[in-house]
Formats: sequence, structure tokens, C-alpha cells
Amino acid sequence: MKVSTAPGRMFVDLDPSAFVADPELIRALATRATTVPCDTDSTLFKQDDSPVGVYIVHQGQASLSMKSPEGRSILSVQALPGSLLGLPGVIGNQPYSLTASVRAGAQVSFVSSADFFAVMQSNPQLSLKMLQVLAAEVRTARRALY
Repeated sequence: MKVSTAPGRMFVDLDPSAFVADPELIRALATRATTVPCDTDSTLFKQDDSPVGVYIVHQGQASLSMKSPEGRSILSVQALPGSLLGLPGVIGNQPYSLTASVRAGAQVSFVSSADFFAVMQSNPQLSLKMLQVLAAEVRTARRALY
């Protein structure tokens, strides 16, 4: 994690491993996933959008970012393979707190909120693995504060 301060602004670079899920959870979610075409650089979801599901990064370049209310970039993280993007929004049924983008050629899949919860209900021990990802995200965000 890197925190740099310039006059009047703070930029946080989070630990990318915080978004990586256990392979068993990824495999279970992949049974309900659809492939996301990544022929061009594109946005998967935007900060403040209503959550529709989670995205799994399998390969390639994906990133998460956040802007301040004034529109300044304040956070950036490159997603690693195995990352679950959008998890807090789906779990909390709250708008996405970050923007997720992919570079052309990335391999990404999408699991709708309904399918995500169906997988969690059909295999309750996966809930612990999902909570571990959320805990890692919280931990890395808290570390960014100090």
C-alpha cells in the first residue's frame, strides 16, 4: 500500500491481494458465471451504480478506482487473477463504492446477484470464504487510513 500526499490531496494505492478469493469459491461461482466480452478497454461498473452482481477476474488487467465527491482520483488498485469485484455492494445491497475497469484482452466473468446468493445458499461453507474476502478488503482499507 502506498499513500502519497500532495498539497491538498491524498492518493491511496491498496493491497491488490485483498480482493482475491479462495479458488474453491471462484470455482463455485464460475458455475453460474457468464463471460464478459473484453475486446476493448471498458468499465464493468461505476462508483455509485446500483449493484447487479460480482465480477471474477481470471486473467489480464483490471483495476478498481475511487473518486472524491469533487472528482479527484483518491484510490487505485490493480486487480489480481482470482479477484472478486463488487462484492461489498452486492452483499450490502448498496451502490458500488468503487469503479471497476478492464483492459482489452482481460478474461472476466459475471455472476448476477441472484446467482451469487443461490451459490452461497446451496453451499453455506463458502460463506466463510466470501467473508474472508470482505475482511481482507476492510483490513486493507483500514490500513490506508494510517
